[in-house]
Amino acid sequence: MFHKPSQKEFGVFLPVANGGWIVSNTTPPLDGLWKQNRAAAVTADEVGMDFIMSMGKWRGFGGETNHWGTSLESLTLMAGLAEATKRVKVWATVHPMLQNPAVTAKMITTLDHISGGRAGLNIVAGAYRAEFAQMGAWDETLDHDDRYALTEEWTTLVKRLWSEESVTAHGRFFDFDDCVSDPKPLSKPHPDLICAGMSDRGLNFAVREADACFIGGQTPEERRDSSRRAKEIAETYGKTVKTYAMCTVVYAETDAKAEALAQHYRDGVDMAAVIEMLKSWGVPPGRLSAAADQQGAFMTQTVIGSPATCREQVEQFVRFAELDGLMLIFPDYVEGLKMFGAEMLPGLKASFA
Repeated sequence: MFHKPSQKEFGVFLPVANGGWIVSNTTPPLDGLWKQNRAAAVTADEVGMDFIMSMGKWRGFGGETNHWGTSLESLTLMAGLAEATKRVKVWATVHPMLQNPAVTAKMITTLDHISGGRAGLNIVAGAYRAEFAQMGAWDETLDHDDRYALTEEWTTLVKRLWSEESVTAHGRFFDFDDCVSDPKPLSKPHPDLICAGMSDRGLNFAVREADACFIGGQTPEERRDSSRRAKEIAETYGKTVKTYAMCTVVYAETDAKAEALAQHYRDGVDMAAVIEMLKSWGVPPGRLSAAADQQGAFMTQTVIGSPATCREQVEQFVRFAELDGLMLIFPDYVEGLKMFGAEMLPGLKASFA
């Protein structure tokens, strides 16, 4: 029997690509390889986290650190980690532009059987041109809305293959004729579906099709408004949706030492990699320098301080943004997760009980 999750869910964004989510040459080394990812997953499982997730990444950002230049493939990684863990949910990432829905339906079902019903699918409708073009998978005829139209058709087919004996569908992007996919997943009604949506089209898709969506925002108010908007949209579809966000935890014995550590990471920023990252996000050339200075080394919202201070900041973050969960990132995953499980998670569970 799997654990009963806390009222708020706390998970881990695995270090599936080198450098993790701090673009700096002064952080603890994260190589993006199996040993570190397995250690992070097993530790997350042991300390009581609710889920682990890995992204799909195909090309890095260069710079002196070659940030995200080395990465493992998400689905096969999570299959290995499913066998290495006992209770934590295992969420893999797939890009619909790269993977046929029938293949994905079968692979996530396989992950669900390996894990005993703990699988989840993170659907990424967006695409970074350089990653896809290098393998001939970038379609210049598809604009932003077209990519979501493809993803909507793709997601419908995956869901149907998980529940129907056979699927016949002749759509704009896929042509299925008596397509079968057995066995079916163990999870009911289906494995967890997760998606992130920033644009209006993206948020509507995420809320309509997924069980949980990741929201963003530059300020606490923007994150709260995004969370509220997702839940409002869900009501129009007669459903509920969970909202999550990402957060990096930088901790030390005291607040002052933690602030000094965070500044050490900032001082080592790999600005060339940050600029390439912002280019991939579509930042115009004329704004790159200013945007890179504003972005700095940290890719997500960050809490900094002693474990007690970090716990207070995390609680405030979750409460103010009206979130259902938080996906956490650490400079050193094993040490960070041990600290989180011992010194932060019990108090957070009590606060949200």
